[in-house]
Amino acid sequence: MSAAFLARDDLQRLIDALRREHRQVIGPQVRDGTIVFDALERASQLPVGVVDEQAPGRYRLKSDGSGRCFAWATGVQALKPLTFAPRETLWRAERGERGELRFLDTQPAVQPTAVIGVRGCDLAALHLQDQHFCYGAYADSYYNRRRRALFIVAVDCAHPAATCFCASTGDGPAASAGFDVALTELDDGFLLRAKSDRGQELLDALPVVAATDEQLGRAAGQHAAAVAAQKRALPGRDLRQALFARLGHPRWNEVAQRCLSCGNCTSVCPTCFCHSEGDVPTMDGRQVDHFRQWDSCFTPGHSYIHGWIVRGSARFRYRQWLTHKLGTWHEQYGRSGCVGCGRCIAWCPVGIDITAEARALVEGEPDARP
Repeated sequence: MSAAFLARDDLQRLIDALRREHRQVIGPQVRDGTIVFDALERASQLPVGVVDEQAPGRYRLKSDGSGRCFAWATGVQALKPLTFAPRETLWRAERGERGELRFLDTQPAVQPTAVIGVRGCDLAALHLQDQHFCYGAYADSYYNRRRRALFIVAVDCAHPAATCFCASTGDGPAASAGFDVALTELDDGFLLRAKSDRGQELLDALPVVAATDEQLGRAAGQHAAAVAAQKRALPGRDLRQALFARLGHPRWNEVAQRCLSCGNCTSVCPTCFCHSEGDVPTMDGRQVDHFRQWDSCFTPGHSYIHGWIVRGSARFRYRQWLTHKLGTWHEQYGRSGCVGCGRCIAWCPVGIDITAEARALVEGEPDARP
């Protein structure tokens, strides 16, 4: 992929080009003290000059006056709400005049959507969600319809937060796959590279020039600095054997004393896909909607079966989450379920750090064997 340069003053032309393709455009904006993805029409709506401060249990925004639009690491959202809806009706049943039942399809109405500002960690998370929902004998048509409608404009991360560790998982800070166009932000503009035919068509419609060696050098320096800035790391990429050799480790009790089982970590995690299902009937009993909504392995009901809650304490719920995320995902998807975005650290009310917990477990003594 050769790089082209787009002047900062021409960023609006990129947004206009996306909108001319009859796409709705979604981009990062400041809302309620965080950065969220929302409808975007003007470049001025982007978080210009905004940086984030993240730490265990802490997320704050402030202005640095730099004029950059993407000088922050991650907000509370990833792409998950755009593909795996937080709540949706899967089917509807109606009772006819003679008492017969009929089942109605409720496939979502989907509009082509361009998303600007997607980071490398979230592209890796999207690929994992694709593996779960798109492939195999029972692909999820609800997810697939939304996924196929996405046009992705990624941004290389040059300002990782203190909670980020994507370099240790191999998922950032640069975007490497899964996008149509990727941006590298410099002080005076953006380096653009296309990954898909659709992305190249977009570049062809913009007033870009070939990137200079000096600009490419600055981009390489930013990337190296972003990698070096990350001080957190998981103790390995495949922790299956290490974690399952320590299911009786006292650390599980220690973390359970702090964990609130609130589910914040799974809500903000870009790869978690646990859900529950239920029914909402009308008052006259002639119609019922069967819905799916996000759930968490930290809720008691998630492990309820035949009058018994399998994981009845925070100890067992946290252990299930960590061993699945960092262990058994390798058996299902060929890699860990963690992409190093650090959201679970920043948005945990008590500041539990997944990298610290994993390291404490792996470096501890394995369970005694009979």
